Amino acid sequence: MNLFISSPLHVHAQPRGFSLFIVVILVLMAFLHFRGWLFLRRSSPSHSSVWRLVAFLSGLLAIGVAVASPLGLLDHQLLTAHMVKHLLLMVVAAPLTLFGAAGQPLLSVLPNWFARGSSLFTTKPRSLPGGLFRNYIFCWLAGTTTVVVWHIPIFFQLGLSSHAWHTIEAVSFMCAGLLFWKPIITPPPNEAKTPQWSLVLYLFLATVPCDILSAFLVFCDRVVYPYYSSTNQTFSLSALQDQEWAGALMWVTITFAYVIPAVVITTDILSSHGVQFDNVAPSVARRTVAAELRGSEMEVT
Repeated sequence: MNLFISSPLHVHAQPRGFSLFIVVILVLMAFLHFRGWLFLRRSSPSHSSVWRLVAFLSGLLAIGVAVASPLGLLDHQLLTAHMVKHLLLMVVAAPLTLFGAAGQPLLSVLPNWFARGSSLFTTKPRSLPGGLFRNYIFCWLAGTTTVVVWHIPIFFQLGLSSHAWHTIEAVSFMCAGLLFWKPIITPPPNEAKTPQWSLVLYLFLATVPCDILSAFLVFCDRVVYPYYSSTNQTFSLSALQDQEWAGALMWVTITFAYVIPAVVITTDILSSHGVQFDNVAPSVARRTVAAELRGSEMEVT
């Protein structure tokens, strides 16, 4: 079976009731998170940053835009809109919600049994899943494999074939994004203050499969996903032009989203090494001067 040959499938618009359900869930999460943030703010203001609250709410907003807005309908007409949806979930919503949930305000107002099972948002692995969630290789594979597999045409068409598969696809992108960004946003306690070159390599290697996929979409001379050839194209774009725009969008967005954190981590590593050198240099200089003085005294005697 050729994975790059598939037939167009007709898909109905996303039910309004489903979008409303997603909005209700997101609003409820925002309310509970804000309540937990206020609780933690009273007990420990230094660990309840306003920026973390803003980040978490912005992450929920990005999820809402991706799955419960007109974009959810437009992604059945434009591959570019479909790509925007995936990027919002993996590159925007996932890191923002992780950064905002680092203080665990949401877990502080949820039942204990739920908090104990939420290893993804904790830094201390209490079980095997917690250990996997902080494993660099597992998180890297989860993020990159999800992107590659869902863009193989046979699986891509599967995601367009029914509302259930479309929902599974969106959930998998969000979960993969959370796993991918966890080592960067919420590293284990013993590594939180020690930036590692492995994180730079982690981010750099993650761009490779995405760049290959993006380049294939941009430079391919045929429509990879025939479904979009049978839909009414908007914005005066042909199916092939739409595909090129989608590939270019992914290429640029992923490159900046991964390279910028890598540059920040690299700068942090270099600056920390500089501080260590500054602390060592004066003591070395003092020992050198003392040795020279002792040598001078011995010559005089």
